[in-house]
Amino acid sequence: MYKKNTDKDFVSAALTAGLGAGIVTSFAVGQGQNPLLALGITVFAAVCGVICHQFDLI
Repeated sequence: MYKKNTDKDFVSAALTAGLGAGIVTSFAVGQGQNPLLALGITVFAAVCGVICHQFDLI
């Protein structure tokens, strides 16, 4: 019934997840969080976004 998107665009998945996490973590850095921890959270969110996109979990 629905046509699934067969194209796997890893760059856009990583960019979307990284941008979303980057907005939240940039606010946290402004409140005093360690910037390296914020960068790690952003990278982890991007990797999770790519994995979820690869296996059609989202």
